[in-house]
Amino acid sequence: MPQQISNSSESTRDMQFLHWVRISRSNFRTLGWRRFVKGGRLSDVGRLPRYVALYLLGASCIWAPISGYLATAPVKYTSHASLILPGSGASASVNLANIGQASSYANSAFANGSISPTETYKRLLSADRILDAAAKAVEADRDAFGKPRVQLVDQTSLIHIELQAASPADAQQYGDALVAAFFAEIDALRADEITTREASNTGAIEDYTRAIQATRAEIKQLQSQSGLISVAQYQEQVAANDRAKQELRKQESELARQSERVAALQVALNLPSDAAAATLKLYADAQYLSLLEDVSVGAAKLAQADATYGSRHPIYVNAQNDYEGARSVALRRAAQVTGLEVEQLGGLDRAPEGQRAQLLSELVREDALRAGLEEHVATQRAQVRLETLRLSNLAPIAAELEDRQRDFAVAEAVFASAIARSESKKTDVYASYPLIQVLENPSLPTRPSSPNKKISIAAGIVASLMLLMGLVLAWIRNPLISKLLKDQKEAAV
Repeated sequence: MPQQISNSSESTRDMQFLHWVRISRSNFRTLGWRRFVKGGRLSDVGRLPRYVALYLLGASCIWAPISGYLATAPVKYTSHASLILPGSGASASVNLANIGQASSYANSAFANGSISPTETYKRLLSADRILDAAAKAVEADRDAFGKPRVQLVDQTSLIHIELQAASPADAQQYGDALVAAFFAEIDALRADEITTREASNTGAIEDYTRAIQATRAEIKQLQSQSGLISVAQYQEQVAANDRAKQELRKQESELARQSERVAALQVALNLPSDAAAATLKLYADAQYLSLLEDVSVGAAKLAQADATYGSRHPIYVNAQNDYEGARSVALRRAAQVTGLEVEQLGGLDRAPEGQRAQLLSELVREDALRAGLEEHVATQRAQVRLETLRLSNLAPIAAELEDRQRDFAVAEAVFASAIARSESKKTDVYASYPLIQVLENPSLPTRPSSPNKKISIAAGIVASLMLLMGLVLAWIRNPLISKLLKDQKEAAV
């Protein structure tokens, strides 16, 4: 019985002890977290070792990588260079005699607000082919050459370039190689642009050349068929034919006037012009005049015998026979001289002496002029008729020739203009890639740019001060939190 009582008392104590342990652990946990969050009193110096340990640990975490960086980072030197884009454009105009005008104009690099040439050149400076060419120029490894840092200066047309190397001389050499490779690439791009334009222009010029040759061949064919060299020649021939027509009308008027003059003389003499010519010709023959005297003597004797004797008287018959014989001989001579038949000699003038002889001469002269003028008018009329017919046939050919010559002139003008534009474009090398100049050559650095000990140490000092400030705030957090809670309660009441 007593043993049972002792066992129950022991179990009760054990349970009480366990309950006390649980309560103590709970109170310790609550007080620990509360102390961790709110902190202790400002005068509690017992917390100082913990804060010193935290500061040393944090400082070691700050200064260890800084010291490692300063001890292991390779030394780098930076070379600086600057490029500038002039802002003004350029224009040129050339007048080509008998061809036309050729002009070229290069806009300012900043005339187009949607395209920035500085951004274009910035990207080009970092292009792989330029970096490869620069590295190859200095016989350096591509990875060792690195990549330049390109900056655009605001409100200016400047491009600032930075390039790093292991030594000052290498940095400057890398900068020179990069600038040279950049300008070589710019020149290559400009040359490629000009070549591409020339290729397109060459095709157009070849088409223009073929068009000119085809038009020229058509013109030559028309010229060979018609005999016309140009439309001006046809116009000159038309003008000459018009002048010939005017001259023909004048000659016809002169012929009519001359014919009237001859007719008036024929009426006045009662003798045709051919008879007057034969009369003059006949009375210019001495033998005929001699025979004519014999006829006159015979006629006188016959008249005397007729007055004295009868028609059967032997003297009369002899006188008549003498007269007829002389007259027959004179007529034969007249026919021989004039070329007329004996029957046609009856119309000859029998009185060519004195004023009548002058009229006969004038009639013959005027008739000769009339005959010559008539022949001239007939010839000229035939020529005008043939020339008019020929020009009528040439009219459509001349019109076609004019069209072909106009086409040829247009094609030649277009061809000359295309050549002028092609030649002027060769001078416009800054159209797509504006002019850029070296404002500052790559510099020779005097001190390393990396690692920067001053910046690293300053960063470590700032980080250490920030850590110290954080620990100070942690030291005084209990008064601050209590004050905040008090202010919150007062605000709630």
